[in-house]
Formats: sequence, structure tokens, C-alpha cells
Amino acid sequence: MCGRYALNATAGDLIEHFGLIACPAWEARYNIAPQSSIPVIRLKPGAGRVGQLVRWGLVPSWAKDPSIGNKLNNARSETAADKPAFRSSFRRHRCLIPANGFYEWQAVEVEGKVRKQPWYIHPAEPGALFAFAGLLAAWNTPEGDTLVTTCILTTGPNAVMAPIHDRMPVILAPDHFDAWLDSDNMDIDGLRSLMQPCGPDLMAAHPVSPAINRGSVEGPECIEPTNCR
Repeated sequence: MCGRYALNATAGDLIEHFGLIACPAWEARYNIAPQSSIPVIRLKPGAGRVGQLVRWGLVPSWAKDPSIGNKLNNARSETAADKPAFRSSFRRHRCLIPANGFYEWQAVEVEGKVRKQPWYIHPAEPGALFAFAGLLAAWNTPEGDTLVTTCILTTGPNAVMAPIHDRMPVILAPDHFDAWLDSDNMDIDGLRSLMQPCGPDLMAAHPVSPAINRGSVEGPECIEPTNCR
């Protein structure tokens, strides 16, 4: 799964890195939790790639109320195309979720007790960004407004992630962006083929302070390396 991540890139960085024609303002965040407003990248037909702020936690269009979004932060890529909550989004409403890195918790034994050690996983190349495969959904509120939400697709671990956790976000390569974002692309088998763990050479990881467990903790110190004990 992916329950926390960091995006300290600016809107200008996102425009340059992803070739966007527009992107909303974004302040650096180092401890983004579900239900936050986050930037995603989608393809605007006839125009190009654009950034948009949406809520993290997918609310399907048929949901009775938005509380279901509390449980749908992630979707297993192996089954998303078939599950009722994600099926429509997988077919027609796909996005990229930019990130400087993400967190995962490793179960470790310390003095006979098991605890969770947080790790920060980031691109091996300095200054690079991850592009998580995401899904979008629009839900009409009783007041007549539209709530747009997203979730992160996950897959099995690569060699970097395997010692830490058994799941990781689907991280797409730049040459797969167009196929993923194109809402007219109905090649489900082809889209499923993109749902693979990225190469371990593209990632690096280090342990960080357990302070990250608190959603109120924010700032560059969240991603600073610490001793894993």
C-alpha cells in the first residue's frame, strides 16, 4: 500500500518535468496523508496535460456518501479493472500522481518486541520525480457540487522494496505516460501490462524518524535519514 508520501516540488517544477500547460499553486509537503488535497496530472482532450487539485481517497460516482473514500486510498492494480469501485475509473479516468518520494513501514524486532520502522523511498537520481499511476472519480454532492477524488494503484515489490514491504505504488516510466493518460485508450490488457514494479535501479531508500507516524508532523526533517534500530 501507500499511506503517506512527499511532494516538495513546486508547480513550476511539475510544469517543466511533466510538460504541463497549466498547474495550480502547490506548497511543499513532506507528510501527505489520505483525505488531503493533492495535485494530479490528467490529459485535457484537445489541449494537453494539466495539473488539478483533487482529494486523495476515491469516491465512486455511485457512492451513497463520500465516507467510502476513507477506505479507498489505494487500489490493487491486479484487480482494479474488474472491481466495481475502480472499474469505470480504470477504463476512462486515469491520472498521474507526482511525488518526490513515499513512505512505507517495515516490521522490525527490537529487544524481543516488533515495531514499525518508517522508510522513505525516493528516486535514485537526484531531482527526479516519481509518477504514480492513479485513478480519478467524480461524485456529485447533494448540494450540486462535484467532488473529484483519486487513489494510487499498487503492485508487488521490487528488490528495493521487498525487505521493507510487500506492496509499492505503480511508478510509470515517462514513455508510458501518454498511453496511461489517454481516456480513449481502451486496451485494458495493454494498460494492465504497465502495472509492474519499476526497476530497482530507479529507487533508493533510507530509514526515517518514527515522528512521521503523526500526521501533524511536517517539514524537510520528515525525509532526513536516521539510524534504523
